[in-house]
Amino acid sequence: MPRKIWVYDPQSGGVKIPQKIQPRIRQLILDHAEKHYAGRYNRIDVRFRGQFCYIDAYREPYMPEDYNPNLFGESREEYLERLRNTPTHLCRLRYFGDEDRWSMAFYTYSHEKYEPCVFANGSWHGTLGEAFDISAIYLTD
Repeated sequence: MPRKIWVYDPQSGGVKIPQKIQPRIRQLILDHAEKHYAGRYNRIDVRFRGQFCYIDAYREPYMPEDYNPNLFGESREEYLERLRNTPTHLCRLRYFGDEDRWSMAFYTYSHEKYEPCVFANGSWHGTLGEAFDISAIYLTD
């Protein structure tokens, strides 16, 4: 029987993100978003769950001039309010104990799930800002 060999996988495992660093991580993400993507979103939501950090954006929805409330079954205002409160999932980051080295899963709307993603530097690991830059593709008009 072949011997089992442990192989590192950047898309599994991780370390629970400590409560004490969560505010700092959130602020780093929000500062990066404000500096580079101001005006492309209404607000950014950063959530923590175990070893994961989820980043969502809320955007101002497009409203056609010829909006027909009968077609959608809701008024123009109800439609806008619903879309304003629907998040655009950007990415999920995995923490391994180093605040400057995260792995990333990009949210794909075609499959409606998070898919492993390499960073622009060709590595499976990168910074919070690099992860936001990749996932900001959803913030374009």
